[in-house]
Amino acid sequence: MPPETTPLIASQTVQPGEFRKIQSLTYQVAGIDLREGKEALVGARLNKRIRELGLKDVSSYLNLVEADRTGLELIALIDALTTNFTSFLREPQHFEFLRSVILPALATRASIRIWSAGCSTGEEPYSILFHLAQALGQAELAAVEILATDISTRALSAASAGVYPASRMKELPEAWRKRFFQRGVGGQDGMVRVREEWRSRIRFQRLNLMEEFTNVAVANVIFCRNVMIYFDKQTQQKLVRRFAERLEPGGWLLIGHSEGLMGMEHELSYVMPAVYRKPSGRKG
Repeated sequence: MPPETTPLIASQTVQPGEFRKIQSLTYQVAGIDLREGKEALVGARLNKRIRELGLKDVSSYLNLVEADRTGLELIALIDALTTNFTSFLREPQHFEFLRSVILPALATRASIRIWSAGCSTGEEPYSILFHLAQALGQAELAAVEILATDISTRALSAASAGVYPASRMKELPEAWRKRFFQRGVGGQDGMVRVREEWRSRIRFQRLNLMEEFTNVAVANVIFCRNVMIYFDKQTQQKLVRRFAERLEPGGWLLIGHSEGLMGMEHELSYVMPAVYRKPSGRKG
């Protein structure tokens, strides 16, 4: 007999009232601007979670979210709806700018703090770390602090584990693959893992960018790339101002090349596409 197969289950149908409720929740909690026309996408994203919980439809799931006083199911809802696409060395101009401009400017500092805001599954903060390891000596690297935050607990779990398909390593230099990764994770030849001595150099922390940055120290550099595209203009402006508050004078903010600060009121100065700097307060 042929093996049994699991029947395909159609995505959940999201009714107009349910979609408006999800729109309101995601905007209030995470600043995500869910546009009209995304009903089918939302239904597909929530389908797996609804089946995991043994519920029958979106309405019963939203009732559960609202009844959960721990807030954990609301986090699961945000997790399901957020897209965690990223890659190593994505938008490489930023890493070249980090190496050739930012690091020389910070050469005399006793410590360097870099914040990867919206780090997804970790490729961005690891790319930052690998560039720093290449540019700095071991003693200097010890003075570098890298904070990586994301709203998604699922993404952070993957980031802290540092396990990736070996096929994702094609874009990395061969020397990096040997130095920073180990092969055959868990007996799987097709997977690699960032070596523990490098994973331990990054502090991963859950953070909703709509909340206060109370546990985030003032940074020299903030990477927040391809995150603000999910927010409306008003939310973007508020976030940029709050980033500026967490930058030291002369610090840099790097955003995605598909993003821009045009039409926003802020104190940052344009440096080059997708790179802005906080005034140092010093003449010249």
